[in-house]
Amino acid sequence: MGNEFSSFQGTPYIESFSFTRSNDKENFLCTLLLRNPQRRSALAVRAFNVEVAKVSEKVAAGNVGVLPLKFWENTVNTLYRGNGSNVPEHPVIRELQRAINDHKLSKMHFQRLISARANANLNFLTVKQLEDYAEQSVSSVLYLLLEVHGVRNVHCDHAASHLGKAQGIVNLLRSIPHQTRRNAVPIPQEVLIAHGVNQERMVRNRADDKGVEEVTFALASVAHRHLETAQGLLKTLPRAVKPIFLPSVVIERFLHRLRLRNFHLTDPNVMRTDSLLPLVLYWRKFWGKY
Repeated sequence: MGNEFSSFQGTPYIESFSFTRSNDKENFLCTLLLRNPQRRSALAVRAFNVEVAKVSEKVAAGNVGVLPLKFWENTVNTLYRGNGSNVPEHPVIRELQRAINDHKLSKMHFQRLISARANANLNFLTVKQLEDYAEQSVSSVLYLLLEVHGVRNVHCDHAASHLGKAQGIVNLLRSIPHQTRRNAVPIPQEVLIAHGVNQERMVRNRADDKGVEEVTFALASVAHRHLETAQGLLKTLPRAVKPIFLPSVVIERFLHRLRLRNFHLTDPNVMRTDSLLPLVLYWRKFWGKY
């Protein structure tokens, strides 16, 4: 890894590599355990996803951020028209161009990533709407990573769909402690109503609020069901593609910490950085336990 890193120093690859490491550390660690040349293209996909997600995070209300998203939409269209020479000199774009050309990646998945992030307010009425959002914003990345590995298989896609939904829901749960500025949380209304909890109580997230605990448990349970389904399907998939599903380890460990702390999202042990994750990911890949 050290020799490979130095050989690309100063190139779009290393800039994209560093960008993903800084902004999406857990998925970056998972991607590092893929083999080359797939690893390089997978990092390009991850970096593109981070770029689009960062635009979405800056959108507080109205049309703020629409133009930056339009930039990425236009860039993808340009790359697929074969006009790569007309795109801006941007390390992520150059790496993405190489990945698209090398692996014939499906334009549809990039379009879904962008369109999902355009819905920045994340006002979900139902759990199904949340699952659909997770499918578009997270599963689409996994579909692209499968294509990077030359796999277009309905069984692999099925596992990726469930894992993406699990990771998307977990991402939402992990975002809740950071939503206080907007005094709102992206929890489906049907879940809040079912447990008699309002947005304000979710924002306060008091450790002794049983209603908030029940809402968190309900969503964590949905994520866990998708995770279990994905892990069950993984047993039937080709060994070569299984490392793509290493994010399942991240999800599993977070849900375990959450359960141990009675589903209190702001508990320090839930929010802490998982310092053992790099070692655990390597060990789980070595033994093929995803």
